[in-house]
Amino acid sequence: MKKKQAFTLIELLTVISIIAILSAIIVPVFARAKVNANRSADITSMNEIRTAIQLYRVDQGAYPPAILGYATIYSNDLSGVVPADKLRSHLFPSAVSALSTFSPTPLEAQATQVSPAVFPPADSRAVGSAPEIDLNGDGVVDNADDAAMARQAFGPDDGFICGSGAAEQGLGGSCGTEGVRHFYDVSGYDSAVVRTNTGTRREVRYALFWTGWGLQNGDLMDDPRQLGYAEPHEDTILTWNSFYREYAGDGSVRPGRQDIALYVSGAARPFSSDVL
Repeated sequence: MKKKQAFTLIELLTVISIIAILSAIIVPVFARAKVNANRSADITSMNEIRTAIQLYRVDQGAYPPAILGYATIYSNDLSGVVPADKLRSHLFPSAVSALSTFSPTPLEAQATQVSPAVFPPADSRAVGSAPEIDLNGDGVVDNADDAAMARQAFGPDDGFICGSGAAEQGLGGSCGTEGVRHFYDVSGYDSAVVRTNTGTRREVRYALFWTGWGLQNGDLMDDPRQLGYAEPHEDTILTWNSFYREYAGDGSVRPGRQDIALYVSGAARPFSSDVL
């Protein structure tokens, strides 16, 4: 009689262990490759948006008020919204023909979904202690270049962005007759959702002005990195992609170049997530 061949229990467990180890190595590699592919696709889209914005600026003499456009609301219950794919805005569909260009790859949203947004967190460092560029024109970057009114005027706790008018923008959600401004959720470059230690919130990603002086009447010592001015500084950020951020268990942003910043002067490139 022929002796039957079979795996022993030890051999079977060994094979299973090897497969588990290989899976633990390969699966994260494939996941990272997918993320990198998505990031590359988003960088291409962001550069297309930058080209469209610059063409608009050449034609109109100023930057557009929004990238995709503000949502048009016809009723208080948000049932009367012009779908994003039916929109006729500053850049869409004339300069950018595909709605997907305005939507980062990980983002899933319907064309009729709209939401209000707040400003991102302002610089928490003491005024006069964190100069970044020469604002007073003396050729030296020192603490005299860090003025309160040249800092970001509002943050998440100051309320939603209002319909128009700098005097009411972001003041405790009280927009008076202006009403709260809504953004299309599908446009991740006008506004985007981020995680916090208490949940999530939607933050603005594109704004013509954001400093105290800029939102009023301007000033010679104001931060020139604002799109509302005629010749914004070359380091001015048009918008940024925060959909690849990594978070700690408490909702804080992990340090690392996971965000993608789109600059006035050049192409989109990685930027530290805990700074933006």
